[in-house]
Order: sequence, then structure tokens, then C-alpha cells
Amino acid sequence: SIPDYLALVGDTADGIPGLPGWGAKSTAAVLSEFTHLDLVPPSEADWGAPVRSGAKLAATLQDRMTDALLFRDLATLRTDADIPESLAELEWRGVHRGPFGALCDELGFTSIKTRPSRWFGEST
Repeated sequence: SIPDYLALVGDTADGIPGLPGWGAKSTAAVLSEFTHLDLVPPSEADWGAPVRSGAKLAATLQDRMTDALLFRDLATLRTDADIPESLAELEWRGVHRGPFGALCDELGFTSIKTRPSRWFGEST
């Protein structure tokens, strides 16, 4: 239930804000009991294990359940996306200097133009 966890706690790397008040410990305690957001009872009295500020967290979850479900969806890895290319076509073959160099020139990115070559040990 990692997406459920990230929906409540948030994930700065992916821009998921989480719900106010929900921290790592309270989220872990609730999800260890109920596994997924949609299974969490609306009242903290039904949560079983005591959770610090449980009434406030339950109210926040009830008020912002739509947000939490959206955040969970955003944190879910997609494995069913159609990819028209084969794995061989997606393999790194180095920088196509023509189009990449032209784009760098157009945008004024003079120093970044050589970075991919340095990263992969290619001569410029």
C-alpha cells in the first residue's frame, strides 16, 4: 500500500502534498491495520490501535478523501502504458549531436551541450 502511504504523507519528489497532519507514524499505524485508504473507517474509534490526534486525522481524511484518492492515483506506477517502440529502439545510443546541438544553440545552453558526451565518455 505504498501509493496509499504516499497519498497521506506526501512525496516531495513527485509533488504529492499529502494530507495535513498525517505523518509517517500515524499513516503507518492506520495502514498496517486497514491496508488501503478506502478501507479506513471514518471514525478513529473504529481504528483499533490508538493514533495520536486520531479524531483530527479522521476528520481530515473524511474532508479530503477525494484529494487522498487522487494523490494515491498519482503515486501509482503505470505498467499498462502502450509503448510503440521496442526495447532495442529505446536503447541509449548517444546524443544525436545535430538536433541536440541545434536546440542548445537556439536556447543559449552552451555549457550543457557537452555534458551528455562527458557523462558517457564519448569524445565531442
